Amino acid sequence: MTPHWTEEPGAPVTAVVEGLPDAAAAADWIGIRRDELRRVLARHGALYLRGLPVRTAADFALVRDALFAERAKYQEKATPRSDFGDDVFSSTDLPPAQAIRMHNENSYTLTFPRLLLFGCLTAPAEGGATPVADVRRVLDHLPADLVDRFRRHGWSLVRNYAEHISLDWRTAFAGNSRADVERYCAANAIDFTWGDDDTLRTRQVRSATIRHPHTGEEVWFNHVAFWSEWALDPDIRDVLVGEFGRDGLPFSTALGDGTPLTPEEVAVLDAAYARATVRRTWQAGDLLLVDNILTAHGRDAFRGDRKIVVAMGEPVALADCTPSVPALAERA
Repeated sequence: MTPHWTEEPGAPVTAVVEGLPDAAAAADWIGIRRDELRRVLARHGALYLRGLPVRTAADFALVRDALFAERAKYQEKATPRSDFGDDVFSSTDLPPAQAIRMHNENSYTLTFPRLLLFGCLTAPAEGGATPVADVRRVLDHLPADLVDRFRRHGWSLVRNYAEHISLDWRTAFAGNSRADVERYCAANAIDFTWGDDDTLRTRQVRSATIRHPHTGEEVWFNHVAFWSEWALDPDIRDVLVGEFGRDGLPFSTALGDGTPLTPEEVAVLDAAYARATVRRTWQAGDLLLVDNILTAHGRDAFRGDRKIVVAMGEPVALADCTPSVPALAERA
């Protein structure tokens, strides 16, 4: 059965696959056509497969293993997820009313997954799409002067780990001791400061643009807009700043030299993502394969039950992606 790819305005490229009896047959079908799927993925950055008999997390793991040559870890955790076993997780457990902004998974780590696979086990009654944006196009839509500043300086991320305002450091770093965290930070070019009440503050500088290790294409690859203080709801931001100060926000971003971003600059970044974003409404059994270097993803708010699982694969080192700030490649 050869897939027929359809391209519709505003939606990811999609193939409908019918007639497969079970997940084992779906995994066999994917394994036979993996090279074709990779070619389509390299062109479009993301692709949908619809109609596969993927009904459980175990089914999803079968097709995942047919697609991925290697599994990747979720590092420096940032959102709560449910673990379904066998390296299959919920996409996020954040509240349904909260939309999730566009981002490339783990763009702030020195090693990140090249591939992401999402699967729909239960489709929501309303909303809940996983939008995707080709970050080659995002880069093209950004003002040249702003991009040049980020190419020169990279971007910085400050995180405050505390039980009541974000994930605690034990959860985020999957470590039980301060020594574990300190070793990780030392190995991953992260500055850290321990605070009162078992809190932790970290800062890391990463390249804002990189090049795909296989195609050589430059992409906009970061969490700059995602974790900007200006991305917070204004009322929530006011409360957090009033309670903890700007230095105490759960996340904040800036240019790598520490220059703050203005609300107007973050709005420009948001607009570039919006111009490149496409989405498709989930149906049970759908798979969404994403090249995490070529494509950002997010989540629309939703109503009703929604069960989207995710797996990460084929880790890539920042040093292999020609970061625009050469010193970062050396530190990596």
